[in-house]
Amino acid sequence: MNNKLKNILSVILFSALLLIVSVICWVKPETAFSESERRPLASKPQLSAESIFSGEFTENFEKYTVDQFPLRDKFRTIKALFTTKVFAKKDNNGLFTADGHLSKIEYPQNQQMLEIAAEKFDFIYQTYLKDKNTNIYLSVVPDKNYFLSFDNGYLSIDYKKFIADFKQLVPYMIYIDITKLLSLDDYYKTDSHWKQESITDIAEFLADKMGAAFNGEYTEVTASDKFYGVYAGQSALPVKPDTLKSLTNEVLDSCIVTYYDTGLPKSGEMYNMEKAGGKDPYEMFLSGTSPLITIENPNIRTNKELILFRDSFGSSIAPLLAQGYKKITVVDIRYVQSTFLGNLIEFDNQDVLFLYSTTLLNNSTALR
Repeated sequence: MNNKLKNILSVILFSALLLIVSVICWVKPETAFSESERRPLASKPQLSAESIFSGEFTENFEKYTVDQFPLRDKFRTIKALFTTKVFAKKDNNGLFTADGHLSKIEYPQNQQMLEIAAEKFDFIYQTYLKDKNTNIYLSVVPDKNYFLSFDNGYLSIDYKKFIADFKQLVPYMIYIDITKLLSLDDYYKTDSHWKQESITDIAEFLADKMGAAFNGEYTEVTASDKFYGVYAGQSALPVKPDTLKSLTNEVLDSCIVTYYDTGLPKSGEMYNMEKAGGKDPYEMFLSGTSPLITIENPNIRTNKELILFRDSFGSSIAPLLAQGYKKITVVDIRYVQSTFLGNLIEFDNQDVLFLYSTTLLNNSTALR
């Protein structure tokens, strides 16, 4: 076979492959949501003269073809394996594997983000908490790069400096340091969060510092032995799943949980087992994202109350803290405006805990 014929066959085969892939892209049903990446995928853009001349169609079509490409997840896995195994890169799009854990690089420290978070907290303090006989506490949860990045040669923020800098921005808060009680094993291997069954000592320590009672005896309930966390999907690498567990006892079973997702009260469960099998199984804890939740403990003699300002790390520790309080109000100001809180909560004579991860504080624009 001469070179000319080889070239002709190569062009024909490539053109046929390109045609087949193009046809599949256009005729296959659109995938609205990526389960692995936990995000909506781009849909087919509307074709019009205006969108063509403005360049909008071309831009949106490029996103659409990338998101809707056939066998997209398979190709993502191949790309991730080539990047990390063949080309020996230490990370793939900021995600890396170390000590059996998947994680994402969090670097550098963003002082502006810390100041934004501090401004939001200061507004809450000045508007609702000052002169209201409240005990105000702060605790910062380090992301698991606190244990992973430096020893494995990855860029890492200086966590001691990070926490010290933020403490200076909120001098009216009493800081509770939980870092010495944490270890890498307290976090899921495929996810960013801590494991509830591993943080009972953290909950007990926080309760003790706030003068609340605590019961450390629990029954473990396995919700799933195939929990793939957020990093599993984002990395596209083949990994072993985590086990998702929850803790309960007689006190927690008797608690009354009320959600205010629409502003109106709705009774719910402490642990949402339907979400344990959903897109983000960690949302099993207090049903995931919710602007306002109350947990009432009818079998406790104290009248102590706690207001917990939190991010997603607070979802799994709030149930444990509920044992020491008559009522916990769990607030997520990513989903409710701080200016509305006075209409929802009566601030007076409570413990108030701001419990936030370094990841959220370093990316605080979501706070409202």
